[in-house]
Amino acid sequence: MASIRRTLSPNHERHYQNGNQTSVQSPSQKLILNGKSSSILYSRKNYISRRKLFYRCLIFFVLGFILGMAPFGDFDDARSRDFSFEIKPSVVNVKEEMKDEVIPRPDNVVVNSVKLPGSLVDEVKGKFDYVPRKLLIVVTPTYNRALQAYYLNRLSEVLKTVKSPLLWIVVEMNAASAETADILRKTGVMYRHLVCSKNMTDIKDRGVHQRNVALDHIEHHRLDGIVYFADDDNIYSLELFESIRSINRFGTWPVAMLAQSKSKAILEGPVCNGSQVIGWHTNEKSKQLRRFHVDMSGFAFNSTILWDPKKWHRPTSDPIRQLDNVKEGFQETTFIEQIVEDESQMEGIPPGCSRVLNWHLHLETHGLVYPRGWLLQKNLDAVFSTT
Repeated sequence: MASIRRTLSPNHERHYQNGNQTSVQSPSQKLILNGKSSSILYSRKNYISRRKLFYRCLIFFVLGFILGMAPFGDFDDARSRDFSFEIKPSVVNVKEEMKDEVIPRPDNVVVNSVKLPGSLVDEVKGKFDYVPRKLLIVVTPTYNRALQAYYLNRLSEVLKTVKSPLLWIVVEMNAASAETADILRKTGVMYRHLVCSKNMTDIKDRGVHQRNVALDHIEHHRLDGIVYFADDDNIYSLELFESIRSINRFGTWPVAMLAQSKSKAILEGPVCNGSQVIGWHTNEKSKQLRRFHVDMSGFAFNSTILWDPKKWHRPTSDPIRQLDNVKEGFQETTFIEQIVEDESQMEGIPPGCSRVLNWHLHLETHGLVYPRGWLLQKNLDAVFSTT
């Protein structure tokens, strides 16, 4: 008897006696299901990695955009730039903002001036000497003679002790000697070495032309200071140079001079009442016709008179120079008459003109040969023997 066996289909549901219903999967069906699940997992991982890559690209794009928009030049410029985060306030026009405002001043606010004791003021001025000193322009004509080195070195020792600023203008005739230049270099004083080129046959007083060369230099360079004609054979006190800094226009003082005979001393210069000039000292009758009885080393003046006539209300703008065509002894007064009109424009130094601050001794020696190069040409005879 033939029997027929039905094979169960993959989707066939089998009923058990206990009434439970289960589904049975074939091996081929399991492979199919496993393939689908793995493909789903792979696509999900691929989606997540692409999403991360997208966000990373977005972040890099934003950073690149920000760096590209930053106001930097090249790398060196950015590194050397000084960054400051200071907030500057806006400019306010106080006049426009406050023109309609009235600020009341309280009645209980009192501002008094504060005065320091005299000793404390002197101490502060000594420590903080902030007032600029006036430039002293010392003009010295010189020429080759036996005592020239002695005179220049003696004058330079005084000028070295004078407080700066000081300019020493030394003028020689025809050519600048190497000996004089060597002395000036070693003094430590600020100087200018000038030369007066003039025909010797036409010169009546070499010092007049030498001083005029210095005046030309001062006017051309518009030097602002106090001009003083200091001959190298005179003797000067340190107080004199400190006193003439206070001159406003023109200052003068008495000079003690040794007469040519060297038998008496002559005092020439102003008679003062305080700093006001009221008369003149003079002992020579031949010079009584002079308007101002002053020695060449007995006065000083403001240099701006030479190159700024409007400031001093000068009637003319003609250059102020010493004159060589006047009688001997009248060079001083004719020069001073170009600077001041009368004694009211003068200042007596020191107050009262009671002290002599420089001396003219006429110690020039004749018959001595000018030592070339300031060297001894031969040995001198020994007075005492060393043996």
